[in-house]
Amino acid sequence: MKDLNDAVELLWSKLEGWGAQIVLMLPNIFVALILLIITFYVAGFVRDWLGKFINRFSHSAALNNLILTLLHIGMLMVGFFFVLSVLNLDKVVISLLAGVGIIGLALGFAFQDIAANFISGVIIAVQKPFGVGDNIETNDYFGTIERITLRTIDIRQVTGELVRLPNKMVFENPMTNFSIYGTRRIDLEVGISYAEDLERVQQVVIEALQDVKNRVKTRDVEVMYDGFGDSSINFKARFWVTYSRQVDYVGAKSDAIIKIKKAFDANDILIPFPIRTLDFGIKGGEKLSEELQAITASIKNGQRLGGNGQ
Repeated sequence: MKDLNDAVELLWSKLEGWGAQIVLMLPNIFVALILLIITFYVAGFVRDWLGKFINRFSHSAALNNLILTLLHIGMLMVGFFFVLSVLNLDKVVISLLAGVGIIGLALGFAFQDIAANFISGVIIAVQKPFGVGDNIETNDYFGTIERITLRTIDIRQVTGELVRLPNKMVFENPMTNFSIYGTRRIDLEVGISYAEDLERVQQVVIEALQDVKNRVKTRDVEVMYDGFGDSSINFKARFWVTYSRQVDYVGAKSDAIIKIKKAFDANDILIPFPIRTLDFGIKGGEKLSEELQAITASIKNGQRLGGNGQ
């Protein structure tokens, strides 16, 4: 019974001590509550004001949200640490800072790929090498960008598939943006017969491509011969087209092929079929007709010798 009374007295004395401390801390608690309310109000006000300001200079919603969120969290943390200081909980502040550092280090090792994609996304959002609607080719994928986040880039391929690429892959590997200038050059390879007048063919092709679909009129059509083929002389017809979608490029190329074929038909210009020359000589240069004549002569001589023998 005595032990129970001693325990109750000890507990009561502790409660009285804590109660006295709470009474003494009431002014600090009141100040801390006011400071906490002010912190939330100021953090929200600053976030809204900066949101309107940042939107004037950056059109990346993901980056803007990231910046505003980090600023808001930072202001709340500063206000929270001030509240703990008012309550004379400085040691708790130091412990929290140390804990945050350790947790951050552990998370950094555990989520290296996620962190790399996140950082790459931030850099892409700042540099803006491409945007939604651009046609790009990267990591063996070609298509139109549908969505950009701080972790992935969604690419709709021309055949309809949706590819979701991590930002790290796009950032670290070569990337071609076909939409950045709004124009694209088409190099069309054509072959003509060795019997054709090359200068005449050049002029016919240039005239035929003047009204190609989507052609940029301020750039000249170029026809450049670039090699002797097995059965044709080859050239490239080069011209520029406006480009916003892949169908602009494919459609203009198809239209150019149709116009060149019609122009060649109208001017009796031959696009030759592949030709193969058969060489039966050991040293080369022997024609099939000569071989046939030699074989025929041998047969006739054999027949004559056979007849004389009889």
